[in-house]
Amino acid sequence: MKQLLWQENAPHALGNEEEDKPYLELFLLESKKPKSLVIVCPGGGYMGRSHHEGPIIAQWLNSIGVSAAVLHYRVHPYGYPVPMIDAQRAVRYARYFASEWNVDPDRIGLMGFSAGGHLAATVGTHHDQGIERSIDGVDRESCRPDALILCYPVISFQDEYTHVGSRAVQLGEDPDPELIEFLSNELHVKEDTPPTFLWHTAEDKAVVPENSLLFAMSLSKHRIPYELHIFEEGVHGIGLAEDVPDTAEWSRLAERWLIRLGWTSA
Repeated sequence: MKQLLWQENAPHALGNEEEDKPYLELFLLESKKPKSLVIVCPGGGYMGRSHHEGPIIAQWLNSIGVSAAVLHYRVHPYGYPVPMIDAQRAVRYARYFASEWNVDPDRIGLMGFSAGGHLAATVGTHHDQGIERSIDGVDRESCRPDALILCYPVISFQDEYTHVGSRAVQLGEDPDPELIEFLSNELHVKEDTPPTFLWHTAEDKAVVPENSLLFAMSLSKHRIPYELHIFEEGVHGIGLAEDVPDTAEWSRLAERWLIRLGWTSA
């Protein structure tokens, strides 16, 4: 089921084609009680959205008792702040329609892979409680996710750690230092940053594992609950990692983490 995030033109739209209209693809479970919901942000270097990090992940979430939605956020030629606005709107939208979707409005999470992990972490560290005076009821909802699941994420836009391609698409070839700082999410963890599950691989050369380590260190400093796993094997972008048995354990570990949060049951 497809739900446009804006019924009229989306902010900063460059046209009126499908790629100019961000939407959520819903994978909702039927249940007597409201379910938790995880919104999935596929990776793709902000140039595209990887299919194996979208619907397949939503189906896995369904299999462990979690409703899901895949965010079709805008990518190149769109740059900052458009993807962030789309992801913030997705959280607001899910909260606004929580009752209709049989979703618990206090259990709405963001999950992201690679550049999608950067997007999820950006909303996790740059959120608000709603735009109080907006005439749009959706915008009056909070865009704070209640949990983050970050999979080999781009976290930092600082030179030493960043994925140069993702940063260039977002900020251009000669980025403003203030925007580099603003979108280096390890620098913006605070007391209301959501609990976070992170995983990465030591073999990742495209997005170095220091990204996850830096975010975990910031979470630890602010006493935010988190779980971090660095697996030895696996190149960048392996999704469920079905061909790398030890690394594939990440999904079981994430499921157990969600059970401890009370988002699903054993």
